[in-house]
Amino acid sequence: MDYDLKIAGGTIVDGTGAERYRGDVGIKDGKIAALGDAPGEAAQTIDADGCAVSPGFVDIHTHYDAQILWDRMLSISPWHGVTTAVLGNCGFGVAPMRVEHREVVMRTLEKVEGMAYEALSAGLGADWPFITFPDYLDAVERLGSAINVAAYVGHTPMRLFVMGEDATEREATAQEVEQMRSLVREAMGAGAIGFATSQAATHHGAGGKPVPSRLASFSEIDALVGAMAESGRGIMQAAMGRTLFNEEFTDLATRHGVPITWTALLAGMTGPGNHRRYLDKAAEQHDAGLTIMPQVACRPIMFDFHFDEPYPFEMWPLFRETMTTDRQGRMRLYTDPGFRAKFKSESVVGAKNANAGWADRTVISYYPADPSLEEQPLTAVAAARGADPVDLVLDMSLETELTARFRLAFLNHDEAEVEELITDANTIVTLSDAGAHASQLCDACYSTHLLSHWVRDKGAMSLESAVHTLTQRPADLMGITDRGLLAQGRPADVVLFDPETVGASPLRRVQDFPGGAERLVSDALGIEAVIVNGQVLRRGGNDQIGADGDLPGRVLRGGHA
Repeated sequence: MDYDLKIAGGTIVDGTGAERYRGDVGIKDGKIAALGDAPGEAAQTIDADGCAVSPGFVDIHTHYDAQILWDRMLSISPWHGVTTAVLGNCGFGVAPMRVEHREVVMRTLEKVEGMAYEALSAGLGADWPFITFPDYLDAVERLGSAINVAAYVGHTPMRLFVMGEDATEREATAQEVEQMRSLVREAMGAGAIGFATSQAATHHGAGGKPVPSRLASFSEIDALVGAMAESGRGIMQAAMGRTLFNEEFTDLATRHGVPITWTALLAGMTGPGNHRRYLDKAAEQHDAGLTIMPQVACRPIMFDFHFDEPYPFEMWPLFRETMTTDRQGRMRLYTDPGFRAKFKSESVVGAKNANAGWADRTVISYYPADPSLEEQPLTAVAAARGADPVDLVLDMSLETELTARFRLAFLNHDEAEVEELITDANTIVTLSDAGAHASQLCDACYSTHLLSHWVRDKGAMSLESAVHTLTQRPADLMGITDRGLLAQGRPADVVLFDPETVGASPLRRVQDFPGGAERLVSDALGIEAVIVNGQVLRRGGNDQIGADGDLPGRVLRGGHA
């Protein structure tokens, strides 16, 4: 046979942004052997009439670091056409990790990334197959994965590895910084995609303490970026904070000559219209020859939360005590009239915080005491009862022992502003957060949402531009050199989708994580086939390879397989 697989008669959108054209794709030995015209016979042929044929999507903001060790399918990302994922964002990896620090890192991931402790504990088990970062990449490679993965070396596990419990208490000494520099060099030598960190004020870990990276001085971060740069490649990713933002990024990118991508530039982050000043700054940095790219989201940031873990409000000083007490302590706090009065004053439209007016954007998502109220707007139910929304939400929470859930459009809900962000030349569309906040949100479907909502429904960008946004642009930014394009000789990561029906279903809650932990998922619509390294992974919405089979994904060390 000339080909192992032929994709016949589709509309090829090659990832470059160039105009689509009709043609065939021939695949042999895991690579694209023919593109456009593919004469000859194939062992398997897929009729792609009516489908767009594009490179597999490249998701550069995931948190699958732990999940990949128990879920080799990395569900749900491949459902939505993702064939390459970057792990370890915001510095929250699981390696390097000493045995004695495993508990604290699981508790940290539970708090900062909303990962269920029971899922982490049951999924990772008692015998983690790694200590060092090279060990971790080797373990992932040995286990195998459905899709390709690359990984940052993370600041938080490195600090724990070197400093132990002091990592959440103080700055590092010069000797400790040098130890971390050695760990960065080791990780880059093993194939890390770069170095990731966080200084975000919202990032709290075990016991409500700041995550370890937040205790780092700028000189420590500078030293670790410098160690990464010594390898001659690599990208820095950061969750920005007051002491690590545009001026510091400009300094680091200028002196070390490295690209930087930061999380996150969202509509409404610092008030209506304020995103434009950050876009202006990104343009200024670009004009200066620097690659400093804000990460933006194409979906509203929707949190489905309960007041046992009031994540959307944890940045408020008022809620600080909720992070350092137990459930009974939180319930006592929510009955306090003084707490309620302060919560009400900070919740009104026009209050000086990102969640001002939050009740107007909130829906009751789970209320076992009266399921008829589910999916109703909080303010409508409050008005019908003659109650203040804050009193209502806390009373419903207390009545159900903090199990009642509420879905809040947290940020990125002004569509006019979101359109400006996702179409700007100096931003990168990503922020799936796949693997994190599993019971609170699900944005792993961002790719199909972009293609349906912003391309088909809104016409905000062309199909060619959207595919470029999902493929070549993120691959190039990351230094991933063999993904993101359909071209002869390239690995055959391919997605077939129907532009007229592609999309993401409403979210549904399932309990399929280890330990019975729950998560939100969204089914993909209109994704006809997903091919990874020449193997058909999914077809017609179903896996074609069993989770216990020989999976086609590869570890992209240094940006390539």
